[in-house]
Amino acid sequence: MKKTCIECGDTFNGRADAKYCSDHCRSNFHNRKYGTKAPLVRKVNTILRKNRKILEALNPEGKARVTKKDLEKRGFNFDYFTNIYRTKTGKSYFFCYEFGYIHTGNDWFTLVVKHEYV
Repeated sequence: MKKTCIECGDTFNGRADAKYCSDHCRSNFHNRKYGTKAPLVRKVNTILRKNRKILEALNPEGKARVTKKDLEKRGFNFDYFTNIYRTKTGKSYFFCYEFGYIHTGNDWFTLVVKHEYV
């Protein structure tokens, strides 16, 4: 069935529900449509993913101790996290998705992993 690409206007043969002549046109269309609408959201998500990746790399066993310097030299940004868990004793664990940390004093942090059973 002959179709017209909604990105470049070329005609192509494709399925009845096809909108684009190629993956390139599909990517261009979506990048143009969504690329400039939420740059702040993209920036924050990039920082959160980087923080998560750092915590994951430093905590392969599920619990570890690291210094603030170890986190900072890898580019960890302490201003960004997804949630805070407060214990009954008032301590605060900061999480980047399932990987978290708590300041234990003297520039030391304990890294943990939150296991939720759904």
